[in-house]
Amino acid sequence: MAPIEASSGQVVRRRLNRGGDRQANSALWRIVLVRMGTEDRTKAYLKRRSGEGKSKRDVMRSLKRYVAREVWGELPGMEQLAVGEQASSREDILESAPLDED
Repeated sequence: MAPIEASSGQVVRRRLNRGGDRQANSALWRIVLVRMGTEDRTKAYLKRRSGEGKSKRDVMRSLKRYVAREVWGELPGMEQLAVGEQASSREDILESAPLDED
């Protein structure tokens, strides 16, 4: 879900990196799809952004970013990463997670 440069000429923009962890991307898509059909605040967001002229695909892209931020905060071991530091892969995240030892 990390953005990559997709600028051309004077237009400066970013697009989503479709590579990386495909299972994580699939999970985010499913979460957004379910929320769009069941959660009131997501339905309101969809309606508002559609009224601004955004396509359903653009709105889903925005929602996936919001969900990714929510999920990232819930992953174990994320408090150990410094601000601005990024884990390079899911394996790095799992390796940095504290182990529950009984």
